[in-house]
Parts: sequence; C-alpha cells; structure tokens
Amino acid sequence: MNPLVEQFLDYLSLERGLSPNTRAAYASDLRDFISHLEKGGDAAFNRLTRDRIGDYLLDLREAGRRTTTLARRLVAVKVFLRYLAREGLLAASVAESMDAPRLWQMLPGTLTPREVERLLLQPDVRKPLGLRDRALLETLYGAGLRVSEATGLTLDDLHLAEGYLRVFGKGRKERLVPVGEAARNWIEKYVADARPLLLGAGDDSRILFVNRRRRPLGRKWVWRLVGAYARKAGIARHVKPHTLRHSFASHLLANNAPLRIIQEMLGHADIATTQIYTHVEPARLKTIHEKFHPRG
Repeated sequence: MNPLVEQFLDYLSLERGLSPNTRAAYASDLRDFISHLEKGGDAAFNRLTRDRIGDYLLDLREAGRRTTTLARRLVAVKVFLRYLAREGLLAASVAESMDAPRLWQMLPGTLTPREVERLLLQPDVRKPLGLRDRALLETLYGAGLRVSEATGLTLDDLHLAEGYLRVFGKGRKERLVPVGEAARNWIEKYVADARPLLLGAGDDSRILFVNRRRRPLGRKWVWRLVGAYARKAGIARHVKPHTLRHSFASHLLANNAPLRIIQEMLGHADIATTQIYTHVEPARLKTIHEKFHPRG
C-alpha cells in the first residue's frame, strides 16, 4: 500500500472516527486508482492532472462499472487529494472542481486523422524495434484494441489473409476484429523482417510483439512508448494507447459506421458504453441534421 494512502487511512480512522468498513472501502478504491496511474507510468500525485483522473473514470465506464461505483471512486480520490493538499503535500487538489453530475460530459480523448498519421510516422522502420513499434501502433489504431489485447496477440491469432485478428478481451472473451490493409501490411513486414531478429535463432515463442529480451511487451512500457512517439510527433495533449482506441471508434463513427458494428469491434458488452462516441463528432451530427431534417 502506498505510504501516503496508509497515512490518509489512519487519519480517517483516528481523527475522523470512520468505521473499519468505510476505511476498507477507501483503501480498495484508492488502491485501484493508484494501480491505474502506475500502468500509465507515472503515479506521482504532484504531477496528477484532471485529464488523468478523467481517463481513469472513462476506463472504468468502458469496463462496465456502474455510475454509482464511478461516483464513489471519484469521491475517494477527491477526499484523498484534499487531505494531501491540507497537509501541505500538494499545492492544490486538481480534482476539487470535478463532480459526479458533470462526469458524463467528459469526452474520451481522440486524435484527428492527421495527428494519427503523424504519430504513425514516428518509428524508424529501418530498425527492428522501429518496425515493431510501427506495427504495434498500426494495430492499436487499425483494430481499436486495448493494450492488453494487443500485447496478448500470438501468431496463431493472425488471420491476415482473411483480414481479421482473433482477440481475447476482458474476461478472456473471444471476438474477431477486422484489421485494415495498412495494419496488415506492417504486421506482415514486422513478422517477416524484424521479429526473427528480436527473438534470435531457435526461439519458438508464439507471442507477436516482443522486446529485445525476447519477452512480451509490458502494458506500462506500451503506455510510455505511445506517449514518447506522440511528443515526437508534436502532439501537445496527453496521448496513451487508449487514445488510439477512442480515435478508431470516433473516426469510424464520423464515416457513418453503425454504432452496433463499432460496439462489436470494440468488444463492449453494453452499447451504452459505445454511445460515448456519439458526442465526439458534432460536425457529423450537423451534417445528418442538414441532410435529413425538412428545415435543415
């Protein structure tokens, strides 16, 4: 347990007189929040931003958590950060102005198609690692995969001639995901030219994306890689692997893909989760109104 969280929990018990059950609930919520920050590669509270908290809440929503759960998690984070600020451990709480009624007005971060193109061009494909990174980025965006889904791919999951990948999502639920020509080409090139060099002779690993130590790529490492390439591309916003998944969905929606089809490709159990993307493209809504409304 993080020592600052332990200090906060002691404060709740000793000074606020909260029950053991309430203390345990705060501990569980904050443990989950910190785990999310660590997966992103930076769990320092003094560098925490509203966007990072928003990303956490959106990830919870996509995972199918109830609104009440998200509201409770937000309260736990706010109370914890308020405590740190009061103790002089933070200059101010970045979550103070966030509240549950405004929670669903937050939109998932997306990139424009031009920004995606700039990002995809950053890896040096003349080198094995650059070729792997290009194939990985193309897969995250071209198939809209979660990080865990992309890093879990094996050679047996590739059905590139048929144009799809076999993906294991949350709860090991299997689905088939179409993958575009660009991603297929880069995966094929990586498998033929770079992966054998990274693995070396005699290695029979079936994992698709491997590091220089012949091991599967870690989720935290992929977060850092995407962020580094985004900065190199001159994208000022915080970009993470899930940003490419959000961009995949919103770009499909902008080109009139049916929401139910996007739901299937993303592996959402509930279409209400997919519907957050209907707010991302106001220009598309304006076009539909002009086309179909009698007074448009």
